[in-house]
Amino acid sequence: MKVYKFGGASVRNAEGVRNLRNIIDDEQNLFIIVSAMGKTTNALERVFEGVQRGDREKSAAEIARLREYHAAIIDDLWHGPTRLERVEALFAELDRVAAETQYRAADAELWYDTIVAFGELLSTTVVSEYLASAGVANHWVDMRRALVTQQRHKDASVDIDASAFRLLAEVEGAAETIFVGQGFIGGAPDGTTTTLGREGSDYSAAVVANILGAESMSVWKDVDGVLNADPKTFPDAEQIKELNYLDTIELAYSGAQIIHPKTIKPLQNKNIPLYVRPFGDKRKPGTVIRGTSAPVTVPILILKKDQVFLTVRSRDFSFVLEEKFATIFSLLERYRIKTNLIHNSAVNLGLCVDNSWHIDEAVAEFRDEGFDVMKVEDMELLTIRGYTDELLAKYGYTPKVFVRQTTQSTARIVRKK
Repeated sequence: MKVYKFGGASVRNAEGVRNLRNIIDDEQNLFIIVSAMGKTTNALERVFEGVQRGDREKSAAEIARLREYHAAIIDDLWHGPTRLERVEALFAELDRVAAETQYRAADAELWYDTIVAFGELLSTTVVSEYLASAGVANHWVDMRRALVTQQRHKDASVDIDASAFRLLAEVEGAAETIFVGQGFIGGAPDGTTTTLGREGSDYSAAVVANILGAESMSVWKDVDGVLNADPKTFPDAEQIKELNYLDTIELAYSGAQIIHPKTIKPLQNKNIPLYVRPFGDKRKPGTVIRGTSAPVTVPILILKKDQVFLTVRSRDFSFVLEEKFATIFSLLERYRIKTNLIHNSAVNLGLCVDNSWHIDEAVAEFRDEGFDVMKVEDMELLTIRGYTDELLAKYGYTPKVFVRQTTQSTARIVRKK
């Protein structure tokens, strides 16, 4: 069994779906994980925002645009106006959720997961039906039933042991040898829908590969392989042919758009190689990630955007490091705020964190707990693995830099956007 994962950019239009069909040509014993089409997840987040604010017109308008977008892809694939009943049923259910949800702030993550999951349900339904119409028999898998996650919304982890029986039963009980399942989503023990974090489709594919004992996992992207930097930001970016698991985990944690941070462990546990391959030309080798690859020798630049820098100080000037860490990080965990860099002195704790709709709530609670907090928005975190003096001088010493940390091999720079 092989596992292929196709991201949203790969299936953003009918041409992409046809290309997916060409890539899997002649394959057997294949499990395909598919993300939401194009920018569908972003649109569904706006549907959720409408539900949050009680703005049903906003939600309805976003859903209407998504209907048109998916309908255009379907009509192109089938060469004329076509109605897919399963797609229509999903949109009807999305309409009902957006119109009838009695929103409570305490249930924000639950409703977020419920709404954004429709992106993957729609994309896999379209892909599955198109493949069948093109002569590729396949079995559609509802990953909300196949993957059991912890009882946590918006950033859940998969319980592989609990999921194994369900997924194996789905695969072994099917007549087909090609399977189509959603990335990014699973099901909590109470039956509600969960998501695995943005870009979590990679993680879904890795869990499937682990459970099925796959010979390999391939992620198909719109680049030739893993690059040492984002070419949109750093024009001199170059391709890396091989990475080992350890370097990949470090890079993913720092924000590199290589792979979801949770992806590597399920693969490492079964020694399954991961290929990052170009969607536009399946003949190119791409990049391979495995345990035996040599360490990377070129500098790697990772820019993590949409950051917030918090400076936390105890009003009684007690030593933050010795007395207050437990309180601070328990509060951040409660609000699902991810910390990407820590910088401390005797009484100040600087935290570079992902932006979140709970930031202001967390700041208010910090203040209730006896802390003074300064919040700076529109920040970025630049990580340079294998930095040189030239790179450090170029990026680490500008007026926009708030914090600069260096070790023997890595520089991390918090700066204003």
